[in-house]
Amino acid sequence: MVLALIVCVAIWIAGNVGAVATGLHPVDPPPFFWLQGAIALYVAFVSTMVLVTQRRESAETERRAHLEFHVNLLAEQKATKIIALLEELRRDMPNVRDRQDPVADALQEEVDPTVVHSALEK
Repeated sequence: MVLALIVCVAIWIAGNVGAVATGLHPVDPPPFFWLQGAIALYVAFVSTMVLVTQRRESAETERRAHLEFHVNLLAEQKATKIIALLEELRRDMPNVRDRQDPVADALQEEVDPTVVHSALEK
């Protein structure tokens, strides 16, 4: 795309300079006001397309982050349930000594999604 723009600009300049050199009336004599206007319009279109694309990619990134957040919360809930079941199994087995495990107790507590979400927003 850039190469096509350079070729078009070179042809435009060469054609108008050639017309001046041969004594003909050029379409856009130097300093090429029409060419400057066309390039400014091209830049406006390209910058608008880039901004729209960035906005779309930002929205897609936001959706992916939201989905990843929910998947992580689900994984956290599953891990919490597994730890709770293991602790219950440990307490019910007669050959395993019953003991207090503060880490396991803390890991059994369910995570509140609203608290996590508000912490991430801050």
